[in-house]
Amino acid sequence: MPRRQVILQTGNYYHVYNRGNDRQLIFFERENYIYFLRLLRHHLITNGVDIIAYCLMPNHYHLLVYLKTERFSKLMQTFTLSYVKAINKRYHKVGSLFQGRFQAIHVDREEYLLHLTRYIHLNPVCANIVKKAEEWEFSSYQEYIDMRHGNLPKIDEVRSQFNSADTYRNFLEDLTSDRSIQHLTFEE
Repeated sequence: MPRRQVILQTGNYYHVYNRGNDRQLIFFERENYIYFLRLLRHHLITNGVDIIAYCLMPNHYHLLVYLKTERFSKLMQTFTLSYVKAINKRYHKVGSLFQGRFQAIHVDREEYLLHLTRYIHLNPVCANIVKKAEEWEFSSYQEYIDMRHGNLPKIDEVRSQFNSADTYRNFLEDLTSDRSIQHLTFEE
């Protein structure tokens, strides 16, 4: 495979994403989402990767990560391989689940970081899966608005830019300034 164009370096934020091979599903039932999150915690969080925001969609995922380790690519490889093996075994499948290696975009500005969390959290709404972002269980948005208390996402960096959970909710719902991240979308 060709070399990655984005150099992954510690002390930086990255938008990491991938989708199903041939745009097919990567999650088939609720337990798959939960297992993916469990593997995420085991392979990434315990090895120096902070998850700032996430959203798991039926055929793709988005992660906003902060790297504290130089081994991120290797950790992602081990993580996704574990997930693919489990899915293939459970559903009697063979072969690739994901469309190649994960993609990464360097997040180099605080404004970009804030708008990216909104983009990630609005994915299920834009895909017409739910009417409101808080209805989607497999996103960090519920932690951001204090509907759920978990320790998977590290929300302090983003939430510190807002007075309250309601202020972040208002930011999310204000779609008028959403143009700055439009280039990050990809067709489901």
